[in-house]
Amino acid sequence: MKIAFVGKGGSGKTSLSSLFIRHVAGRGVPVTAVDADINQHLGVALGLEEEQAAAVPPLGGHLALIKDYLRGDNPRIGSADAMIKTTPPGAGSRLVRLDDGNPVFDACARTVELGGAASARLLVTGPFTADDLGVACYHSKTGAVELLLNHLVDGRDEYVVVDMTAGSDSFASGMFTRFDMTFLVAEPTRKGVSVYRQYREYARDYGVALRVIGNKVQGPDDVAFLRAQVGDDLLVTLGHSDWVRALERGESRPFEALEETNRRALAALHATADAAYERRDWERYTQQMVHFHLKNAASWGNERTGTDLAAQVDPAFVLRETSDAGRGASPQPA
Repeated sequence: MKIAFVGKGGSGKTSLSSLFIRHVAGRGVPVTAVDADINQHLGVALGLEEEQAAAVPPLGGHLALIKDYLRGDNPRIGSADAMIKTTPPGAGSRLVRLDDGNPVFDACARTVELGGAASARLLVTGPFTADDLGVACYHSKTGAVELLLNHLVDGRDEYVVVDMTAGSDSFASGMFTRFDMTFLVAEPTRKGVSVYRQYREYARDYGVALRVIGNKVQGPDDVAFLRAQVGDDLLVTLGHSDWVRALERGESRPFEALEETNRRALAALHATADAAYERRDWERYTQQMVHFHLKNAASWGNERTGTDLAAQVDPAFVLRETSDAGRGASPQPA
């Protein structure tokens, strides 16, 4: 299951995604956490020290490795240099399973202990560097995540949780369509729900499953405001948490000490995400992948690579949960 957390900057998106990761991992479910936000705070929110979080090797720094591995022996892709962030898999591509070892996870993933027997695998896009400032956009970093999601074959009882970049920047690529469920964190203010309206409008034509988490709610008036603004998309609300405040101060407390109301809210998120499995549509998923690849190819990719990137599309290939992982992935009938 692929889950995205989105929302306005400062809404509590990273805190909520880290709580959800702890909740799911605490129930014995394998979790891969991905920090795709420009601010790169997920590692610390999961309990790492600043130095430990900064030491996690960035996906953006291993893009050549990622492209070369995923390309496999796909005859439609002449070289790793011809791959862009939207390149879809086809016959011969290497697909990624979360329970398999591979060079990408070996190079970039780090295990974060969450207390007790719970742990999560952490991947990070990496922060802006001095070389990036003024010459690069952050989507050059998140392209590695999009490529991995395009080649990921995941099942029901394993989770990828992505802390996305703030605001509506996710719509600069097709990555917003890569998820089984998108949780949008909104404060009970006009600015807090403005990102929801943008997301709802952009995502409407793509079948994106979107539910709202009301955060920093102080009473019935806040709940009523959110309900009036987002309607039935409002799934749960959360208020002040002494547990989260302690974590932000660097204090470590057992996750079991999290307030009962907030634990119930996390359980509702888990149940909602799990139920999304029944609505999976691999054909649509693959079609959307191809759609955004062709758009990016025509807009900038063909000129950038000097290649007709439309030729990378394998019309007979449909990514499925039963797709063969590894070299020589077989096509599925469309």
